[in-house]
Amino acid sequence: MIEVHQLEKRYRDTVAVRDLSFSVPPGVVTGFLGPNGSGKSTTMRVIMGLDRPDTGTATINGRPYAELRHPLREVGALLEARAIHPGRSAANHLRFLAQTNGIPLARVDEVLDRVGLSEVARRRVGKFSLGMGQRLGIAAALLGDPGVLLFDEPVNGLDPEGILWVRNLLKGLAAEGRSVFVSSHLMSEMALTADRLVVIGRGALISEGTVEDFIATTAGTSVRVRSPRTAQLRQLLEAQGASVTDDVEALDVRGLDAAQVGEIACAAGIALHELSAQTASLEEAFMSLTSDSVEYHGRASASPVPTGRQAR
Repeated sequence: MIEVHQLEKRYRDTVAVRDLSFSVPPGVVTGFLGPNGSGKSTTMRVIMGLDRPDTGTATINGRPYAELRHPLREVGALLEARAIHPGRSAANHLRFLAQTNGIPLARVDEVLDRVGLSEVARRRVGKFSLGMGQRLGIAAALLGDPGVLLFDEPVNGLDPEGILWVRNLLKGLAAEGRSVFVSSHLMSEMALTADRLVVIGRGALISEGTVEDFIATTAGTSVRVRSPRTAQLRQLLEAQGASVTDDVEALDVRGLDAAQVGEIACAAGIALHELSAQTASLEEAFMSLTSDSVEYHGRASASPVPTGRQAR
């Protein structure tokens, strides 16, 4: 289990993490979300003992990383997949890690097979593609068969088959009772993979809880209604306290569920052509909650770039 308590980390005048507290329990995949510059990588580095906090604590199974006698047996991490000597083979890289942590060398072949790199085990890592490097980083994280795992952007560089493989791997590791902590910018993938979320912005905690609760609390649910008597139906719904907005030839209703909307329409003899509950996506909920924490906002569209002689 990972526990972060009132963590703060500064880099000169910049506060990267401020008063941050959360936990990563066993048996579930916990997604770690936040805009660029929110402090996710810093937090993971502190957990792994690569950065020292100014105040607060980050512990793994109740102890700081530096106090773990055989760290790879307790926690595995993929923070920077290419942080490997390019002249070493994949197998030799893992053998070195195994020998320094008292891990049987037979485990090297096991994890290489699990991540699909057995056929290139003797190839130098410097010639690996980005996706192969990610798989090797995952193999290193799994090497000590740890109960706690951290992954920073684990699907980066992987093709669709590889992304599906990582998704199933993470869920399978959690099902085995491990604590799985994964950071990603791919909201659609997190919606399919994570059970819980820890969301931060500008170094501070914004939300912690299940994916379902996060979406429901942040973006809520609505009811989409189409009817040939839209104007009359809207008046009736608003009279019952609903918030109603137009949504491309339909009404978007908040404050009433689908059953209540249907009953109101039925009582007034209003025919409905569509009545469906709408749930916001994780991406919509995330964008809504973190909009004030984004450091740099781009414009949705821009004026055309001048061409020909007008271009300067």
